Amino acid sequence: MLERIILASPRGFCAGVERAIEVVEKALEIYGKPIYVKHQIVHNEYVVRSLEEKGAIFVEELENVPRESYVIFSAHGVSPVTRAESQRRSLKVIDATCPLVTKVHLEALKYQKDGYSMVLVGHRGHQEVNGTMGVAPMVLVERAEDVAKVNVEDHDKVACLTQTTLSMDDTGEIIKALRKRFPNMVTPPSSDICYATQNRQNAVKELAKRCDLILVVGSEMSSNSKRLVETAVQKGTPAYLIPDKNAIQTSWLKDIRVAGVTSGASVPDILVDEVIGRLKKTSANAVAVELLEVLKEDVEFGLPKEVQGTPVGIQGMS
Repeated sequence: MLERIILASPRGFCAGVERAIEVVEKALEIYGKPIYVKHQIVHNEYVVRSLEEKGAIFVEELENVPRESYVIFSAHGVSPVTRAESQRRSLKVIDATCPLVTKVHLEALKYQKDGYSMVLVGHRGHQEVNGTMGVAPMVLVERAEDVAKVNVEDHDKVACLTQTTLSMDDTGEIIKALRKRFPNMVTPPSSDICYATQNRQNAVKELAKRCDLILVVGSEMSSNSKRLVETAVQKGTPAYLIPDKNAIQTSWLKDIRVAGVTSGASVPDILVDEVIGRLKKTSANAVAVELLEVLKEDVEFGLPKEVQGTPVGIQGMS
């Protein structure tokens, strides 16, 4: 029977996600509704629904955005083709791309200029990967086994980039295989793995030492959330990815004394609180809730200049 719940920290919103959501909210305040958003601003259905209720309209294709309208690029980033299309349609762009994703794009442009063949470690079809691969020619590698299939012009001039929301363990194995095949391969001066992704994985590793089961609150579309589940399982602790409290199956809790809870970088705390509430109701006894704080995060990203203005209707007020 469940006796304790251990809540991981850090968990939930990272600085890039907080910034992206605030960009949409500020844009609605300043420019009024509707505000169009290319792709889900972050990969969480609850967040998307909340912003839709405020007047945001999410689209996958820019052809669905009326000419001269405001459009926000999601935190995952877009390719230059998408930027060019927005110009052709006279759209007013507000870029909510996570600065860490922008960093990868800039690295790609630099390596292209310097004549390198590029390899991107990431997951095919993910929105971030789609945007990055549109920046410059590059080969996608998803697994270490794929390295043998990589063809480049010059084995001595290869550069490696990574999707930001992968685990260090996953990328480490692939990069090791790449470096074995391309000994002179270069990588960026600092890891492309997002600080928040790594911090949440480190917290899960500690959580796994103390828990019989771990629940990761997050969307199936969220790469970083799925990596948290994988991290727990690799440490020998059963783990499940759940979008909200309604996905919890009582059969998972049989013979579980200590349950761990964490959440992906796109998940608001309200969903975590509801999961804890549901877990408590499964036990006939009082369930203690403890916080496992592995480290504190204090990263902040500034807002784009387009949403640093005064909301419409209160301009000129002192």
